Amino acid sequence: MSTNILMPALSPTMEEGKLAKWHVKEGDAVKAGDILAEIETDKATMEFEAIDEGRIGKILVPEGAEGVKVNAPIAVLLGEGEDANAPAPKAAAVKSEPPKAAAPKQAPAAPPLPVPAKAQPVPAPAPAQTAARPSANGHSARIFASPLAKRIAQMSGVDLAGVQGSGPRGRIVKSDVEAAKQKGPSPMMGEGGPKDRKGVEQQSAIAGITPLPDARLFYKQGDYEEVPHDSMRRTIARRLTSAKSLVPHYYLTVDCDIGALMEVRARLNEKSPKGEGAYKLSINDFVMKAAAMAMMKHPDVNASWTDTALLKHKNANIGVAVDLNPGLITPIVFHAEEKGLVAISNEVKSLAERAKNKKLKPSDYEGGAFSISNLGMFGMKQFTAIINPPQSAILAIGAGEQRPVVKNGQIVPATIMTVTMGCDHRVIDGATGARFLGTFKTYVEEPASMLL
Repeated sequence: MSTNILMPALSPTMEEGKLAKWHVKEGDAVKAGDILAEIETDKATMEFEAIDEGRIGKILVPEGAEGVKVNAPIAVLLGEGEDANAPAPKAAAVKSEPPKAAAPKQAPAAPPLPVPAKAQPVPAPAPAQTAARPSANGHSARIFASPLAKRIAQMSGVDLAGVQGSGPRGRIVKSDVEAAKQKGPSPMMGEGGPKDRKGVEQQSAIAGITPLPDARLFYKQGDYEEVPHDSMRRTIARRLTSAKSLVPHYYLTVDCDIGALMEVRARLNEKSPKGEGAYKLSINDFVMKAAAMAMMKHPDVNASWTDTALLKHKNANIGVAVDLNPGLITPIVFHAEEKGLVAISNEVKSLAERAKNKKLKPSDYEGGAFSISNLGMFGMKQFTAIINPPQSAILAIGAGEQRPVVKNGQIVPATIMTVTMGCDHRVIDGATGARFLGTFKTYVEEPASMLL
């Protein structure tokens, strides 16, 4: 029987994506594991594998189509002996690049801002529309699970071999993995998931948040160029609006004298070997190491909020904000407390390069507990940053600059770096955040203390 190949959910927050490229054409025979297409999400471009064998009967969504909803049919997979000319299921509507229209002779009134409809959870696909990987005679050792279920299982330490699938033909889906964790309700993994949307809507209604008027109401048509939002910009807007509206932020600021740190950095960089093994340490590498060690010393900061419990993280998994110009993403250095400065430096450079080329995998940017945003290279003296849920804190790093300070009763010049920590008050009390920043300041001002 023919089945629909569906647009996959390549991350917990994905709602739609762009079908960047097809690797197959109509009539091609495919087997499980073959690359069918490249899917572009708001964060990365990823390959989409076949999960069943058969023949491509009809491609329903053309290459380059944007706004393809998760679980929408994108192609038809034919079984053995089936006719490719049989009527294909109706393709989901997709958004393509809007054509450039000529300016109207008379500018119409700007449209009023529509009241956004409540986002509805994506319904589970019907069995007849799902391409699954059936086991041969019930004796196959392979585990049939959706890509999202596999990623959640890997992040949660769930062994899929012991999970009973409830999806079509016994396939393991996300809900099966979450049930197997047996640790109560899972935390929100970021804006976009059904639980998150429901919580945002309920809390927004309680807070009385009203949508702002459409900006086009305030400007004359023809005085601006309208650039449609891409997936990344829409996701940034949703996540940060949700975070700033629903997470009770407060901020702590401290000045750090980085004179000693800069001297250590200069000496270490001078000792860098030539060729293989060469390195160039940045101030941010020291900042990340100091934050990681302070997180381990103050575990109450290294935590995430859920409605039923705090999640105390066992390692310092730190996100580093990468400017994509335009856009922003925060890949993660995992187990930063266990890594040396050179390892941290090389990993950050690799993550930044892959981020700019949209080659990050979900495992590169999911699972962090803390973030660092550094705008010092742009000359910013001080700023505040918005927390990236489900994380509970973010460090905003300003530029190191020469300032007059008082030492031993004398006014002397010193290189000062201002650091502002944004905290989720549901998780981190004021005194807890202050103690963390005190430890961080000690590590930054006396780098050798990180060896103690």
